[in-house]
Order: sequence, then C-alpha cells, then structure tokens
Amino acid sequence: MSVDSCLTEESLKEILCRPLQNKRITADDGSYLFEHNDLLIMGIAADEVCRRKHPEDYRTYIIDRNINYTNICTSGCKFCAFYKDIEHSDGYIIPKEKLYKKIEETLELGGRQILMQGGLHPALKMDFYTELLRSVKTRFDIHIHAFSPPEIIHFSHLNNIPMPEVIRILKDAGLDSIPGGGAEILADRCREIISPNKCSAQEWLDVMQSAHEQGMRTTATMMFGHIETTDERIEHLEKIRKLQDTTGGFTAFIAWTFQSKNTQLENALLGSYDYLKTLAIARLYLDNIENIQASWVTQGAKIAQLSLKFGANDMGSTMIEENVVKAAGVSYTMEKEEIEFLINDAGFRAKQRDLYYNLV
Repeated sequence: MSVDSCLTEESLKEILCRPLQNKRITADDGSYLFEHNDLLIMGIAADEVCRRKHPEDYRTYIIDRNINYTNICTSGCKFCAFYKDIEHSDGYIIPKEKLYKKIEETLELGGRQILMQGGLHPALKMDFYTELLRSVKTRFDIHIHAFSPPEIIHFSHLNNIPMPEVIRILKDAGLDSIPGGGAEILADRCREIISPNKCSAQEWLDVMQSAHEQGMRTTATMMFGHIETTDERIEHLEKIRKLQDTTGGFTAFIAWTFQSKNTQLENALLGSYDYLKTLAIARLYLDNIENIQASWVTQGAKIAQLSLKFGANDMGSTMIEENVVKAAGVSYTMEKEEIEFLINDAGFRAKQRDLYYNLV
C-alpha cells in the first residue's frame, strides 16, 4: 500500500510524499506531522523511506552488553533513577576483575562490542579511564563503544584538558566509538530544568563533531516524553540532521521514551502510539542518517517488532545487561533467539551486525 493511495488530506500528502521524492521536510512540516493523528499513514510513509534506504531482505541486530563502570554521579539529573551520590552506601566503581568477567561472558555469547558508560564521578581522573581502556584492549579483541558526551565534557573540566584532546587521548588508549547518551532533548529550555549540571546542547553537539573530525563514528539518541514539547523534539532532530550534513559521522539514531518511576519527575508515561509516531517522523526527517533503531528496552518485544514497519531497520542490541532503564522500573529482556524470531516473523531475515552495520 502506498502513501499516495491512502491520503486524502492534501497538505499531509504533500509532506509525506516529499521524502519519497528525495526532498527534505522542514521543521514546520515536522511540527505539522506531530499535530496530525493518522499514525498508520505516517508509518506507511516511514516504511517506504526505510525500504528505499534498505532494500535488502534482512534487518539487523547486535550482541553487546551495557556496562556501567560507576553509578556515582554529580549531575543529579531529575529524570535519572540510577545515579548515587559519592557518599551513598550503594555507590560503586566496578572492580577490574568483575569488568573482565562481564566481557568474557559477552564474548562467549557471540558479542563483539561493549557499551561502557558511567556517572560523572568527581574524583576519577584521566589515568583511570585510559588505564581502563588499555587493560581491556590488552586482554580482549572487542569493540569499545563508550563515554557519552556528558562524560567527555566532565573529563575535560575535571582534568583541565580541552575537549578535543580528551577524545584524542581516549582514542589512543583504545576507545573505538562514542554513544549518543546524554542527549535527552537538545533544547536548552529542557536541559536547564531536568539536567542543569550536565553539558549543554551545544557541548553535546561539539563533542560529536570533534569525534567525527577525528575519524570516530558515533550514534545519536533522543529520550522523549518528559517536559519537552513536540516542537522541541523537532529542534532536536534538526540539530542532529544539521551536524550529520557537516560530518556524516552518525551511524544510527535511537529514540526511547522517558521512564518516570523512581525519578524526580512525575510524568504520565507515553504509550506506544506516541513512540511509533515519533519513530516514523524521525525516519522521515533524518534523511541523511542511514539507520534507525527500535527500542525494545522501553517498549517491549511486540512494539519493537512493529517498529520494523514504522521506519526502523534495526532491532538494536540484545543488551545482555542493562541497568539505567531498569532502575526506572522497566525491565524487558530479550535473547538473541527472540530478536531473530521477531525479525523473521516480521517478514525479514535476521542478521547480526557490528557498530558500523557490517554483517558478522
């Protein structure tokens, strides 16, 4: 079923057909789509765009593990249920042997990557992070996807080292790529309310630009459904798209819904309708990003599977371990076999990939 055969409203039809004609939709177009309620039509349009970018008969996933090296953090973000103050009895820094064990388990399960992030610890200097990277690379043949932009900015301030130099030092020590965490919504109004002690929107973008300029690939993310407006979601997408125009360094975009339990924000949870609509609009808007991931971690298996018809071409990670979303009261788990079943059941072949979307 095509977009053209389904649409009756001329302005909506014009907007949704634009990406199919290799024309870029504008911020005003994006805002109009958020105001519109015909989710199915947006899904059809996003699916057509996805199939044109990915005509292959398979959809992908990756086996990796989220390892949080510390939960001690000075940021105090209102949306976070994971962090602990430095004096808290449950605060930790992961022991090396425990880290190595987690990596060994990941490799045994067929994983080729670890995602390593942590809180903004007030006392860990650069030597801690470079030694951590070198020790892992010495022992294991594994891709290290680690240290989101807020962490990079924190390292820069704590060590009085320019941000681009921090990235260079970490890269030399073994860092392979940078995750898009800490983006939340790239609108300063939001950040000043929910994460005033974390890096600004521009600093997040600057880290990513510097990483790209140094030959490092990164991912882009968006956590939505807290205090942002739909116009601010579009602002976020616009900033990602603009940077990608300049550098081409983002491998993928991943969006997920805010989970409020145990946090300082008492928001009504967004449902699957809003998630799928935002996913579809992201696929239509981000014409220069090849890959869109589904978020089964917050949406569960069935909505993640449906995401493959709403613009996503990738099921993301098996996430052998995940702690941050779990701390906010949501705990979905999925093994390799279930991810493969969901992809196959949606009419595609399941293929394992690496961070760069090379099949493995």
